[in-house]
Amino acid sequence: MGQTSSGRRDFLADRILGVAEFSHAHWFFGNLYEVLVKIPHRVAAAEASRELPRSPFGAGSPGRYYAPIAPINAPAAIAALVAGWNHADSRPWLLVAAASSTTGAAATAYLLRSINPDLFFSPQPLSETRRNPLLKRWYRVHALRLAASAVALAAIHEARTLRLRSRG
Repeated sequence: MGQTSSGRRDFLADRILGVAEFSHAHWFFGNLYEVLVKIPHRVAAAEASRELPRSPFGAGSPGRYYAPIAPINAPAAIAALVAGWNHADSRPWLLVAAASSTTGAAATAYLLRSINPDLFFSPQPLSETRRNPLLKRWYRVHALRLAASAVALAAIHEARTLRLRSRG
């Protein structure tokens, strides 16, 4: 009975790690893309129109890209930590992944509540003097989010690699 339970737990841990790795890759590369092409500058300066409303899911907004998967990032990393706790070799990596993912989620929550509504979703774009300080703050917090997503992705990948090697 213990062997079967352990096997199921390992199967579950492997599946959760797969989901966590996919969701964190999605998050990291989306965050990297946003910085490289300066999506915040484009969205913040865009005039509202019938075709392009200034809304979280309007055309040009990254909200459409993140909404389906981003909410599972931190829960998947935490679930992977719980499911993989009995494996001492991957436990430190899972701890790092869960902590980094949670840090990135907190940074995202801050942006969504404190910066994004004024910067991106006001009825009209802000004046440059109001927009620039918000963009500067957005990019600083986003740098933390990008680093957190990179660390979480690397840690999850390492944990998965260790688990695969140990079986094989």
